[in-house]
Amino acid sequence: MHKEQFINTIKEYKNLIYKICHSYCPNPADHKDLEQEIILQLWTSMKRYNGSVKMSTWIYRIALNTAISHYRDEQKRSHIPTGHFMELQTSEYDPETDEHIKKLYAFIEQLNYLDKALMLLYLEETKQKEIAEILGITESNVSTKISRIKQQLKIFFQEEAKQ
Repeated sequence: MHKEQFINTIKEYKNLIYKICHSYCPNPADHKDLEQEIILQLWTSMKRYNGSVKMSTWIYRIALNTAISHYRDEQKRSHIPTGHFMELQTSEYDPETDEHIKKLYAFIEQLNYLDKALMLLYLEETKQKEIAEILGITESNVSTKISRIKQQLKIFFQEEAKQ
């Protein structure tokens, strides 16, 4: 892939990369570092992309693996609590105006890194088969995890409503 094609691909999938960076990087000052790390990993891995999966699936896989590694490294370096989940900002909605979205992402913040990745993909309306491919788990495991997380989410919202 040529440099121009790569740049166009990054522009096309910038929202995906943005969401992953803000989901796995609790410190706003580090978002750009993680974004650059993901782009570097995509660039160095691009020669291995063979088209056997959709480009979005491949980018998710690379980005999530990079973010998870970054998150683990950050957890080892610091025992400081992760703080508040960074609100995702896309052109589709403004989380500041939607309290339910804020609560949803507060819930997602509490999940382990695999479940967090699964929920981000699920919220992007990614098919379960593709989620399984990206995360390296079975489709039935994806289905089971989604079901369990939905139950936890239901309880979370019920508890929030009581407060």
